[in-house]
Amino acid sequence: MASKCGVSYAQGLIILVTASMLAVGHADTIVVGGAENWHFGFNYTNWAFQNSPLYLNDTLVFKYDPPNGTTFPHSVYLLRDFRSFLRCDLRRAKQVASVTQGGGEGFKFVMKRWQPYYFACGERAGFHCKVGLMKFAVMPLPRCHIW
Repeated sequence: MASKCGVSYAQGLIILVTASMLAVGHADTIVVGGAENWHFGFNYTNWAFQNSPLYLNDTLVFKYDPPNGTTFPHSVYLLRDFRSFLRCDLRRAKQVASVTQGGGEGFKFVMKRWQPYYFACGERAGFHCKVGLMKFAVMPLPRCHIW
Protein backbone atom coordinates (compact mmCIF):
# COMPACT_ATOMS: atom_id res chain seq x y z
CA MET A 1 0.00 0.00 0.00
CA ALA A 2 1.43 3.36 -1.03
CA SER A 3 1.66 6.24 1.38
CA LYS A 4 0.29 9.73 0.64
CA CYS A 5 3.73 11.04 -0.32
CA GLY A 6 4.17 8.43 -3.04
CA VAL A 7 6.72 6.15 -1.34
CA SER A 8 5.63 2.70 -0.25
CA TYR A 9 6.69 1.12 3.01
CA ALA A 10 9.02 -1.28 1.13
CA GLN A 11 10.61 1.56 -0.85
CA GLY A 12 11.14 3.55 2.34
CA LEU A 13 12.72 0.54 4.01
CA ILE A 14 15.09 0.04 1.06
CA ILE A 15 16.12 3.71 1.19
CA LEU A 16 16.73 3.50 4.95
CA VAL A 17 18.80 0.31 4.71
CA THR A 18 20.87 1.72 1.83
CA ALA A 19 21.54 4.96 3.71
CA SER A 20 22.54 2.99 6.81
CA MET A 21 24.97 0.87 4.79
CA LEU A 22 26.58 3.99 3.34
CA ALA A 23 27.01 5.49 6.80
CA VAL A 24 28.60 2.31 8.16
CA GLY A 25 30.92 2.14 5.15
CA HIS A 26 32.30 5.64 5.73
CA ALA A 27 35.82 5.81 7.16
CA ASP A 28 38.41 8.54 7.53
CA THR A 29 42.14 8.53 6.84
CA ILE A 30 44.17 10.25 9.55
CA VAL A 31 47.88 11.06 9.37
CA VAL A 32 49.35 10.34 12.80
CA GLY A 33 50.77 13.60 14.12
CA GLY A 34 49.15 15.63 11.34
CA ALA A 35 51.77 17.79 9.59
CA GLU A 36 54.35 16.67 12.19
CA ASN A 37 54.16 13.03 11.02
CA TRP A 38 55.79 10.30 13.20
CA HIS A 39 59.01 11.59 14.79
CA PHE A 40 60.95 11.78 18.04
CA GLY A 41 59.96 14.45 20.56
CA PHE A 42 56.32 15.05 19.53
CA ASN A 43 53.61 14.31 22.12
CA TYR A 44 51.42 11.74 20.35
CA THR A 45 49.31 11.04 23.42
CA ASN A 46 48.26 14.69 23.38
CA TRP A 47 47.74 14.53 19.60
CA ALA A 48 45.45 11.49 19.97
CA PHE A 49 43.45 13.25 22.68
CA GLN A 50 43.04 16.39 20.53
CA ASN A 51 42.00 14.35 17.47
CA SER A 52 39.49 12.10 19.22
CA PRO A 53 37.21 10.45 18.62
CA LEU A 54 38.47 8.04 16.01
CA TYR A 55 36.15 5.40 14.60
CA LEU A 56 36.10 1.77 13.54
CA ASN A 57 37.52 1.28 10.04
CA ASP A 58 39.38 4.59 10.16
CA THR A 59 42.88 4.33 8.68
CA LEU A 60 45.87 5.67 10.59
CA VAL A 61 48.80 6.67 8.37
CA PHE A 62 52.26 6.66 9.92
CA LYS A 63 54.69 8.77 7.87
CA TYR A 64 58.37 8.83 8.75
CA ASP A 65 61.70 9.11 6.98
CA PRO A 66 63.44 5.89 5.97
CA PRO A 67 66.79 5.24 7.66
CA ASN A 68 69.64 7.47 6.54
CA GLY A 69 72.87 8.76 8.00
CA THR A 70 71.34 11.83 9.64
CA THR A 71 68.20 10.57 11.42
CA PHE A 72 67.32 7.71 13.71
CA PRO A 73 64.95 5.18 12.19
CA HIS A 74 61.39 4.74 13.41
CA SER A 75 58.94 1.86 13.39
CA VAL A 76 55.42 1.12 14.60
CA TYR A 77 54.56 -1.49 17.22
CA LEU A 78 51.25 -2.55 18.74
CA LEU A 79 51.68 -2.99 22.46
CA ARG A 80 49.81 -5.82 24.13
CA ASP A 81 48.00 -3.93 26.90
CA PHE A 82 47.77 -0.72 28.92
CA ARG A 83 50.49 -1.78 31.34
CA SER A 84 52.91 -2.40 28.46
CA PHE A 85 51.89 0.98 27.04
CA LEU A 86 52.62 2.83 30.30
CA ARG A 87 56.02 1.15 30.64
CA CYS A 88 56.92 1.13 26.94
CA ASP A 89 57.47 -2.60 27.36
CA LEU A 90 58.07 -4.02 23.88
CA ARG A 91 58.78 -7.62 24.92
CA ARG A 92 55.39 -8.94 23.77
CA ALA A 93 54.61 -6.18 21.28
CA LYS A 94 53.90 -6.87 17.63
CA GLN A 95 55.79 -4.92 14.98
CA VAL A 96 53.28 -3.71 12.39
CA ALA A 97 55.62 -1.43 10.39
CA SER A 98 59.36 -1.65 9.87
CA VAL A 99 61.81 1.25 9.64
CA THR A 100 61.40 1.33 5.84
CA GLN A 101 57.59 1.35 5.64
CA GLY A 102 56.93 4.96 6.67
CA GLY A 103 58.32 6.64 3.56
CA GLY A 104 56.29 7.93 0.63
CA GLU A 105 52.57 7.52 1.32
CA GLY A 106 53.38 6.04 4.74
CA PHE A 107 52.30 2.88 6.52
CA LYS A 108 48.53 2.45 6.73
CA PHE A 109 46.81 0.72 9.64
CA VAL A 110 43.03 0.12 9.60
CA MET A 111 41.36 -0.12 13.00
CA LYS A 112 38.99 -3.00 12.29
CA ARG A 113 38.11 -4.07 15.83
CA TRP A 114 36.36 -2.37 18.70
CA GLN A 115 39.27 -2.57 21.14
CA PRO A 116 41.97 -0.29 22.53
CA TYR A 117 45.03 0.07 20.32
CA TYR A 118 48.38 0.96 21.90
CA PHE A 119 50.92 2.24 19.37
CA ALA A 120 54.61 2.97 19.98
CA CYS A 121 57.90 3.37 18.20
CA GLY A 122 60.00 0.33 19.02
CA GLU A 123 63.40 1.65 18.07
CA ARG A 124 66.37 1.92 20.42
CA ALA A 125 64.89 -0.61 22.88
CA GLY A 126 61.91 1.60 23.68
CA PHE A 127 63.88 4.84 24.09
CA HIS A 128 61.77 6.60 21.44
CA CYS A 129 58.65 5.50 23.30
CA LYS A 130 59.87 6.39 26.80
CA VAL A 131 61.81 9.59 26.22
CA GLY A 132 60.68 10.68 22.77
CA LEU A 133 56.94 10.49 23.53
CA MET A 134 56.40 8.28 20.47
CA LYS A 135 53.36 6.45 21.78
CA PHE A 136 49.61 6.87 21.92
CA ALA A 137 46.47 4.90 22.68
CA VAL A 138 43.16 5.02 20.86
CA MET A 139 39.81 3.27 21.32
CA PRO A 140 37.87 3.49 18.04
CA LEU A 141 34.15 4.04 18.44
CA PRO A 142 31.35 2.65 16.31
CA ARG A 143 30.28 5.21 13.74
CA CYS A 144 26.63 6.06 14.37
CA HIS A 145 24.52 8.39 12.25
CA ILE A 146 21.09 9.63 13.19
CA TRP A 147 18.88 10.98 10.43
